[in-house]
Amino acid sequence: MLMEQATTVRKEWSAVCDSVMHEKPRFIKRTRDKMWFSSLETMSELLEAYRFTAERYVEEDGSVTLSLNEIDLVENGTEEKEARRRLAEAILEYSLEYYEEYELYSHSPNRRKHIPYIFKALIIDDPEKIGDMLECRDGKN
Repeated sequence: MLMEQATTVRKEWSAVCDSVMHEKPRFIKRTRDKMWFSSLETMSELLEAYRFTAERYVEEDGSVTLSLNEIDLVENGTEEKEARRRLAEAILEYSLEYYEEYELYSHSPNRRKHIPYIFKALIIDDPEKIGDMLECRDGKN
């Protein structure tokens, strides 16, 4: 199969890294563990299909609340731009927390499906870009 033995990869580490960065991802096997080694660019392309979407609610005071569909996060701002910024910051903050507690969070049934969104946010690592990519649609008050 495509699996390369970890001992071979370890012996040829520099060449393997160059290959992953300039050619293609690699599949590696160590005893019973199977891994995939790729560049962040490749990972980013794989995660392209995952979108951050939010329901938009205009409150009675005119402020805007955004409720993220993929992760249970909600933020409010005086206008949509501020709400987007706050929600993007919350996404990145949650992603960092998730990564720090990965063993716990990734095994929690209600958080397991967050994994692709977590890695997408961590790779982007820019609240402004995350805020700009939020797809918002009007929710029902």
